[in-house]
Amino acid sequence: MALSHALLTTVLAAALSTGGVSGMSRGAAPPPLPPPVADIGVPLPPLPAPPLPDLPVLPEVIAEPPGQEAPIGAGKAEFPADLLDLSNWKLTLPTGAAGSPEEVLAGKLSKFTNEFFKVNESRDGVVFMAEVGGVTTKNSHYPRSELREMQGDEKAAWSNPGGTHTLEVREAILAVPKVKPEVVAAQIHDGNDDVLQIRLEGERLSVQSDDGQSETVIDPAYRLGTPYDLKIVAADGRVDVFYNGEKKAELTKSGTGWYFKVGAYVQSSPEKGDAEGTPGAVAVYALKVTHTD
Repeated sequence: MALSHALLTTVLAAALSTGGVSGMSRGAAPPPLPPPVADIGVPLPPLPAPPLPDLPVLPEVIAEPPGQEAPIGAGKAEFPADLLDLSNWKLTLPTGAAGSPEEVLAGKLSKFTNEFFKVNESRDGVVFMAEVGGVTTKNSHYPRSELREMQGDEKAAWSNPGGTHTLEVREAILAVPKVKPEVVAAQIHDGNDDVLQIRLEGERLSVQSDDGQSETVIDPAYRLGTPYDLKIVAADGRVDVFYNGEKKAELTKSGTGWYFKVGAYVQSSPEKGDAEGTPGAVAVYALKVTHTD
């Protein structure tokens, strides 16, 4: 640290008085000191702070409501109900007694699976499969592995007009019989007959009604195994059908006792030329039904 001007003067004076500075006679006046250097007070620039290490990105945690388990994700599902909300559906199978196929109600679907209703190999979809020659309902000649809309333990039955009723499903038709290559993948039905069907005939995927007398093609070159998004909206005395987000059909339809159906309804039989045991199949990856007043 530099000595102050006053202190330095005192030290030199003491040295002169004792002869401690060579070249100066005792009693000689010391040479004048240079003026002190003023403290200009310029602050030093701050040192740059070292960069902080990147923190790891934590996965987002979404809390489930109390008492509700998180859904099982794709790739881990064991039962169809692990992937689809089946709480308001019942399942009709192509097995059982003639004219009286087996049914599985919603309360038992949570842990149900068999060869006609199972999770696919990649565990991201549910495969509905029925075989030519399988058991049919008493009003049909064709077998099905198909969900029927319910309201709890009661059969769903709604009206159009009378609120807005929407089915949203992501599905893919996987297999059709060879001779009569036809499968119905979704329907609106009433107490007596189908109101409309989403039906594949060969490569032509269409909306059909009035027992096939009315048809709107929604995909003229459908390829088996290709997933698509289907949305059916019934409201105000009409039914709109959307295919992969695009409105493809608008039907003027009204009635009561309506309900949705989804799955594989195989449209062939041995009498039509297809061998018994020939499969038709549909995979369903997402399924949602909403009803609003």
